[in-house]
Amino acid sequence: MTATDAVLGAPAERREGREKVAGTARYAAEYAPGRAQGWPVPATVARGRVTGVDTAPALALPGVLAVLTHENAPRLGDPDDPTLAVLQSPHVPHRGWFAGLVVAETLEAARAGAAAVRITYESEPHDVTLTASHPEAYVPESANGGFPAVAGHGDPDGAYASSAARLDVEYRVPPLHNHPMEPHTSTAEWDGDRLTVHSSSQGTTAVQKELARVFELPEDRVTVRAEHVGGGFGSKGTPRPEVVLAAMAARETGRPVTVALPRRCLPAVVGHRAPTLHRLRLGADDEGRLTSLVHEVTTHTSRVKEFVEQAAVPARVMYGTPALRTLHRVVALDVPTPSWMRAPGECPGMYALESAMDELASALGADPVELRIRNEPETEPDSGKPFSSRHLAECLREGARRFGWEERDPRPRSRAAGPLLIGSGVAAATYPVLVSGCVASARALPGGGFLVRVNATDIGTGARTVLAQIAADALRVPLDRVRVEVADSGIGFAPVAGGSSGTASWGSAVHEACVRLAGRLAEHSGPLPDEGVVAEADTSGTADAESPFARHAFGAHFAEVTVDTVSGEVRATRLLGVFAAGRVLNARTARSQFIGGMTMGLGMALTEGSTMDPEFGDFVERDLASYHVPAHADVADLEAHWIEEEDDHLNPMGSKGIGEIGIVGSAAAVGNAVHHATGIRFRELPLTPDRVLTALLEHGHPAGTLGV
Repeated sequence: MTATDAVLGAPAERREGREKVAGTARYAAEYAPGRAQGWPVPATVARGRVTGVDTAPALALPGVLAVLTHENAPRLGDPDDPTLAVLQSPHVPHRGWFAGLVVAETLEAARAGAAAVRITYESEPHDVTLTASHPEAYVPESANGGFPAVAGHGDPDGAYASSAARLDVEYRVPPLHNHPMEPHTSTAEWDGDRLTVHSSSQGTTAVQKELARVFELPEDRVTVRAEHVGGGFGSKGTPRPEVVLAAMAARETGRPVTVALPRRCLPAVVGHRAPTLHRLRLGADDEGRLTSLVHEVTTHTSRVKEFVEQAAVPARVMYGTPALRTLHRVVALDVPTPSWMRAPGECPGMYALESAMDELASALGADPVELRIRNEPETEPDSGKPFSSRHLAECLREGARRFGWEERDPRPRSRAAGPLLIGSGVAAATYPVLVSGCVASARALPGGGFLVRVNATDIGTGARTVLAQIAADALRVPLDRVRVEVADSGIGFAPVAGGSSGTASWGSAVHEACVRLAGRLAEHSGPLPDEGVVAEADTSGTADAESPFARHAFGAHFAEVTVDTVSGEVRATRLLGVFAAGRVLNARTARSQFIGGMTMGLGMALTEGSTMDPEFGDFVERDLASYHVPAHADVADLEAHWIEEEDDHLNPMGSKGIGEIGIVGSAAAVGNAVHHATGIRFRELPLTPDRVLTALLEHGHPAGTLGV
């Protein structure tokens, strides 16, 4: 075996890992010495308009340089995203909308200045409450991603009415927030009419284009860099207000300016997973084969911008049925604009669908694993296309073997240990294979090394490392001879790190550039010139071309939980996932992504949820003291495995995305395990102790008694 034979798939260590643990990795707030600091002033009414601004108390404070409001802020061009039209109007569309920005010498002075600004408002009536029967609910033209809002086939109502087994259930997923470790931050600096920005973003190209648009500049006069990003989970997939505020303040003060959003501002201005109300109707024959599937979703959007969580879309992929209907409805409310959050659509949609499948299995007395396998489709139900590969049944069977599913007593409340009820559950997972065009270059250097440049963004996933592995594999050289430069808009177009599409998109361009370079080197004789030999690639129109195949990753989640009948606390004692995600390119970073997603799904199931205050119109949980995310100690045993899957219809690497498949289905597996433990079906997340204990008492199980 040569040094290059196992470069793809090898558990190579992250290239930036040492910088991060040593504290030398620089994030967006750590550039431009001598920079000023900006602190936003959020509006305090649920809806209305600013009627007066008194900035004098703030400007009188030591160190305060400027206060920007709609009265004096620079006029911007029309943004492509209306949420970026900051300080352009007295209108307040929702609580937390930015009404001002204080710029000062220090962060402390900016914060004090923001507290000193006096703003008066005229309030207007507001509505922030989502209900399935809301009179203003409508069917949009499409859901996110361009999916039709309504899709299906056959006669689902007629088939349901004549089914031997019928299930009609509703589920509720609350608003959820991304809360990355590094808040949304940008540092901006002007040099004449040239703008340079360091931004905590999942994609520099998108930020560059929007800044050029709003400041009316040619794109080549805007440079955006995102060398290190401390997480995003979708919330940094598009430009956010802080980058516009930083550039605006830097232009006004003539100084570099950093705007790092306070965490308590994030729920109102950087997006959230919209709440989703689900109704599912499943019809089946006596053997458990689906005869009808209806999934209807109602969600909210803001009045600023339409964003429709595509939560009914996974039902178009998962199971074979002769009759199917999926429908999205949306209500525009006076709420912050929802946006992307890890596995948008699939995450809440599969929670509801996989919970309903578990309910159907219980009603039929069927094994939940076998019921899913029994309903495997021959082709993708929505499009009729053949699957490029679909190994869901293998994931379910392998997961059941590893988990010890055969030893499970299917009867609810059949296991106990003292005051603890013990249960186990299963759920399936799916996520589409997405890919976009991208540009990349590869250069052979005289010293024997190689430089690969691609405008990818490493948000903590190990993108630098995996791209170097792809390059080394294509060049047939050892990994340590490849250097990778990323996250600079000057390199050229690249899509965002989102939709589990980054590696496929960037990697396809890197692979093509390296293959071309290898060809040129094979034809080259003699020493390399000082500048080396370079090859470039642009995969637009090829990597993102329409495929005749339905391309998806699949997986299976298994969970074991304990439910404390004294406190109502649910603990996950085991989580196990098995995934079919094409060729795994780095075993170490892949496992990290899988278990990260599974843990995030655990938080969705047990601890995470935002409460919209109907009177004040804002989210109550605005920091990590009140919005509870799981820690390492919250799951004692966490395993991620994958099956070897070969698929020639994906990309040159044969890979599928892995960043989001881990969260899809995880919450449903936990919820199904809680039902198995307690015999009680919970249909609203999260399963907090108060909710669980109340249900135990309502079902006649006094605290501390088992009644097994």
